[in-house]
Amino acid sequence: MDLTRRKSPFAYVAFPLFIALIIALVFIFHDELWTFFRDRDSARDWIRGQGAWGPVAFIGLQIIQVIVFVIPGEVVQIAGGYAFGFWLGSLYTLIGVAIGSVINFYIGRLLGRPFVESIFAKDKIERIESVIGSGKGAAGLFLLFVIPGIPKDILYYVAGISALGMPSFLAVSLVGRLPGLLGSSFMGSAAYSGSYRSVIIILIVAGFLFVLGLVFKERIQEFVAKVLKGKG
Repeated sequence: MDLTRRKSPFAYVAFPLFIALIIALVFIFHDELWTFFRDRDSARDWIRGQGAWGPVAFIGLQIIQVIVFVIPGEVVQIAGGYAFGFWLGSLYTLIGVAIGSVINFYIGRLLGRPFVESIFAKDKIERIESVIGSGKGAAGLFLLFVIPGIPKDILYYVAGISALGMPSFLAVSLVGRLPGLLGSSFMGSAAYSGSYRSVIIILIVAGFLFVLGLVFKERIQEFVAKVLKGKG
């Protein structure tokens, strides 16, 4: 029996319930969130006030962002660099992304294809599967993570219903996302220090690459699949 195709009623309601829970938490803690993002110094002041729990709270926020993929990841990652500086912001972001990635991977694996197809279009899933299932799945997944403009959130879930093992998935996903994570953390750190020229340059370059990846993402995925299958 193929566990990735099993039909469970929970698979169709799990994600909406989780989103509802997050919305409720945001409503309950909206004052704290406003305090965190109110001005340039409030984030760092809040972190210092939490002591050892500050980094834990940020890592938890990053985990939530990865799971609730409708929240823009760059917002949280830039906030990490803004609050902690480049190196610590990058480290805490990487830890949160790693934990969130593992959770998403196993959500896809445990709830199976019905759940994944309930939150993503079937044609998108099939295009990604054509790359991951090419016989060089880890290499294909790495390229999809590296290329700007291709939605990263869906990759976690589709990897969960693929034949990829957890160690390969985690290594590939983290290395593939590392340039983007470091760039976002640097932007936050530069913004706090007032280096707005650096922020603007990174935004322009990242935006250009993102638009290219977004416009040509289907062609890129098809090309990567053909190359990995030896048909390029």
